[in-house]
Amino acid sequence: MHFGYREVCLDHDPGPRHPESPDRLRAVRKGLKEVYGVEYATPDSASVDDIRAVHDPDYVDKVGEFCADGGGDWDTDTVAVAKTWDAALASAGIATWVAERALDGADGRNTPFALGRPPGHHAVGDDAMGFCFFNNNAVAAQWALDHRDVDRVAILDWDVHHGNGIQDIFYDRGDVFFASFHEEGIYPGTGAVAETGDGDGERRTMNVPFPPGTQTSGYLAALDDLVFPAFAAFDPDLLLVSAGFDAHEHDPISRIRVSTEGYGLMAQRLQKFAEWVDAPLGFVLEGGYGLDTLTDSIRTVHEVFHGYQPEPPEDPVQAGARSVIDEVREEGFDCLETPDFGPAVPTADADAADDADGDTTDGEAGDAGDAGDAENAP
Repeated sequence: MHFGYREVCLDHDPGPRHPESPDRLRAVRKGLKEVYGVEYATPDSASVDDIRAVHDPDYVDKVGEFCADGGGDWDTDTVAVAKTWDAALASAGIATWVAERALDGADGRNTPFALGRPPGHHAVGDDAMGFCFFNNNAVAAQWALDHRDVDRVAILDWDVHHGNGIQDIFYDRGDVFFASFHEEGIYPGTGAVAETGDGDGERRTMNVPFPPGTQTSGYLAALDDLVFPAFAAFDPDLLLVSAGFDAHEHDPISRIRVSTEGYGLMAQRLQKFAEWVDAPLGFVLEGGYGLDTLTDSIRTVHEVFHGYQPEPPEDPVQAGARSVIDEVREEGFDCLETPDFGPAVPTADADAADDADGDTTDGEAGDAGDAGDAENAP
């Protein structure tokens, strides 16, 4: 893959105990150092006008003034320093570069991936929250709509937390279809199934709030049964992924159990779907707070685009996850029939389905979820 990266993103340092640490990017860079086919670009920062295209101008000015005064606690989770302004513009610029590269035809081994921070998907139109100041993927989507021959953008957010900021910015618009996979009941408390858009954006927001304990098979089934049919009917000109890796089974703040191979399987399906629907594809980093799991997952996504075949899951879709998928389907999204884009998801017999209720019973996973709630990490 072709990774966008800027050293200035390390200068945003919210403190030694903060989970959204510069060490996240350092670990990923170190982990990719010996991997075949990794290339880096140093994209330009986003302009203030690019940011104002999706954020209230007064809010943008307020962030600039806050950082110029040395920063501090914007809220209990979202911390700025003087360099945060430059890092946030750079992070949004790297996301915009992803859209530009994808639209210019970069695919396959050259598929673009933004390694920027601070992350963006919690930043709403007029406020920072959840470690996020500017909404990177929203900036990228709006840039594509404003500057390229693009009428429709689809965004999939697979971060374990709901991408409330992307939803907020595009909720009443018909030119962006936003779909979010997230754990039910954790920060920021939004993303219910019934939140499907308003006005011109009716049924242009799809929320899949999975119960704790949902495994890779549930995520793959949601792609196959919900996202791909709805995205196909939407017919996007660009497909962006808000790629958080905190739904990993070993991430310290999550009770969702997506495996490292699971992220590869989702990336593989997305690559094939993007080719089928003829939509350029790009990835933008969001969360992920276990340094090893974050690195391993990004490396696996990269290797998929170089021909690696991830191992399919053996566990069937749990009853709790299947129930959510069925509930979302009942919202009446326009859908088209699509082919298979990856290995079939195992199905459960009746007895197994009764046992697989989607709840976490593993003590370690449950403790991790409690820690996540305490941290309010995005």
